Amino acid sequence: MANEQKNKKNKGKQSSFNFTWIYIIIATVLGYLFINGGGQLENAGSREVNYTKFQKYVREGYAQRIVADKDGGTVTMYVQRDHIREVFPTTQDFKGKTPTVTAQYPSDDRLDDFLESERKAKHFLGEVEYRHSDDSTWWNIFFNLAPMAVIIFVWIFLLRRMGGGSSGNSGSSGFSGPMSIFSVGKSRARLVDKDEENKVTFKDVAGQEGAKQEVQEIVDFLKNPAKYTDLGGKIPKGALLVGPPGTGKTLLAKAVAGEADVPFFSMSGSDFVEMFVGVGASRVRDLFYKAKEKAPCIIFIDEIDAVGRARGNRMSIGGNDERENTLNQLLTEMDGFGTNSGVIILAATNRADILDQALLRAGRFDRQIHVDLPDVNERRAIFEVHLRPIKKADDLDLDFLSRQTPGFSGADIANVCNEAALIAARHSHATVTKEDFLSAVDRIIGGLEKKTKVMTSDEKRTIAIHEAGHATVSWHLQYANPLVKVTIVPRGRALGAAWYLPEERQITTREQMLDEMCATLGGRAAEEIFTGHISSGAMNDLERVTKQAYGMVAYMGMSDKLPNLCYYNNNEYQFQKPYSEDTAREIDAEVKRIIAEQYARAKALLSEKAAGHGQLAGILQEREVIFADDVENIFGKRPWVSRTEELLEENNGEADATTEADAKS
Repeated sequence: MANEQKNKKNKGKQSSFNFTWIYIIIATVLGYLFINGGGQLENAGSREVNYTKFQKYVREGYAQRIVADKDGGTVTMYVQRDHIREVFPTTQDFKGKTPTVTAQYPSDDRLDDFLESERKAKHFLGEVEYRHSDDSTWWNIFFNLAPMAVIIFVWIFLLRRMGGGSSGNSGSSGFSGPMSIFSVGKSRARLVDKDEENKVTFKDVAGQEGAKQEVQEIVDFLKNPAKYTDLGGKIPKGALLVGPPGTGKTLLAKAVAGEADVPFFSMSGSDFVEMFVGVGASRVRDLFYKAKEKAPCIIFIDEIDAVGRARGNRMSIGGNDERENTLNQLLTEMDGFGTNSGVIILAATNRADILDQALLRAGRFDRQIHVDLPDVNERRAIFEVHLRPIKKADDLDLDFLSRQTPGFSGADIANVCNEAALIAARHSHATVTKEDFLSAVDRIIGGLEKKTKVMTSDEKRTIAIHEAGHATVSWHLQYANPLVKVTIVPRGRALGAAWYLPEERQITTREQMLDEMCATLGGRAAEEIFTGHISSGAMNDLERVTKQAYGMVAYMGMSDKLPNLCYYNNNEYQFQKPYSEDTAREIDAEVKRIIAEQYARAKALLSEKAAGHGQLAGILQEREVIFADDVENIFGKRPWVSRTEELLEENNGEADATTEADAKS
């Protein structure tokens, strides 16, 4: 054990080599070569002569400019271009661009007297400059190094930009940090150590009891691996969390690491993909290398579909696909020839159908854990978690809140709680009440109320008739969703909205879908019957009905002419329909027939209940909002009671809020 720990330390020291010294050495060598090379070029056309020869050249008018170094006692004469041959008889003597002659002069006074006499004789008419050797040396060094320093600075800046930057774990200081080109192949996983405070546990994950039971086995193995290995069992190497967005897949993975008290590497699938070839595979290797050093540990890859898409079913322009190379390296690390003892991989996606089959096979992701939308009991537990920091009213009923939010994910419920607190603060409430939560649900589903939006009386009447048509038809259909509230106050982009309380079903029958389509078409049917014209307000209704009808015919086999057939194609890169043109025409004809039948059914029902519909539209136009009690006073009690309505009656007949907005554009 001591040797292994020593080897790990040595490996860590080797891997933390600082590339700053390489940059310093390169810069020093380049600077030295540049200075020496520049000096050679400048002195390539220079001759050293005695002072008498120097005086002769000046008297003969060869001097263009003279520079005297007072500290060194040397004088440099720059030769005129016309007299180069007199000073340098052969071309081999002169190879530079600045021909000069250097000599030692006896004293400053004698040099001044000589130059003054030559000026009077008009043998020399150029400039005379006196320098100190120290100043000239430093200025020469500065001017020689300045261009190279600018080039090095720009080069390092570009390398740091290309290296990207997000990880705070890889790299030390200087140029080898997370923004360096040398760290581009390093893993960008964020490490949550087991010793960190505020760890996430299963207490922080409300609901999802089935998913927590699935991952509990992983936690038990990490805590007590001998319990399984003594019997010859092997823990699954990987588990894939599958579910809609916002259901808590990432939170569940963090809770597994927190419960097991092991290090937790977290990263996204898109972190493997980079513009450089081979970077993704390098990051995969580096991730598993770090994980082995921290074993036992958990690697969590969020949105793994970014790198784990199925291979071979999409067009590739080049012969080498970087995503496929990354996926191949991931497959090798998860199974391959090596062993990753104590390293467990958790991954999350909401598109498991597009993942590569080699990734899902036994030995890699051995099991798929479905993290579905919470049911009514799980929503109550989620509300309890998110209401902990909120100062809520004492009479707030959590059962009431959980029943009025079917179809909400954990993220949606967190948003409801936060929005309710903001609404309560906006109205200066001491606590967050039930009305605040109802307003929050309405705000999230339908959008913000726009009471200042100007509408003409005709538009307001048309919208009231439209919304009353939905309420009337849904009230008289057995499988339509129970009505909760209808309003003609504009919300968001909608001019009116109807709230219903859908029954939570696991499967949906054909009769239920037809009743829902008929209720959705009730608004357009009411416009045509009672106003004599149709408007653009039913666009959202028609879109939903059309999609539902095509789903019934093309996917669910609920058509009379095309029974028990499913034309669903999972291959998103196939540009050919999985059915012929004749079948396409039959599908279109069946969709038109189903929608026409339900539209005629809605018109017949509205014609039969025209009096009640008129009363309901009048109340809605006057008060701008109606509830289920208003509809019940006009049409009487519904003959069909759903399970949801039974729960409402158990709650002393309280009016529930809504989950589904019938928004009108």
